[in-house]
Amino acid sequence: MIKSFCVIAAITLMISGCGTSKSNSAPVNSYIPTLEVSAVVNGDAATLQLITDLKLSKEHYDQQRLQGEGHVHVSLDKGEKIVVTDKQKVLEHLSKGPHEVKVSLHNNDHTPYDVSKTISFEVK
Repeated sequence: MIKSFCVIAAITLMISGCGTSKSNSAPVNSYIPTLEVSAVVNGDAATLQLITDLKLSKEHYDQQRLQGEGHVHVSLDKGEKIVVTDKQKVLEHLSKGPHEVKVSLHNNDHTPYDVSKTISFEVK
């Protein structure tokens, strides 16, 4: 009787352990920051205003990821990214005509938050 109980207990433990798996991957980022972007054009310059609840960090830029903290990537007319750690960025010496700016939020380690906005404006 005791032997049968031990066999049943062992089988039960093996079956219950089959559904659990451990992963050594990093936890999924549960924080999704907000982002709003506007541009004010003055002559050949445009001042970008960024409204976000992400803590923009100069101190931890290019360091380990801290949830709720990071920096901004700005790309003017699909050009090179510009790293921004302030809620305002002035784009100067712009050519006349339409322009497009893509703004995206990133962790300190440059991994994306998958939050971005694209806006258009015109320099007259």
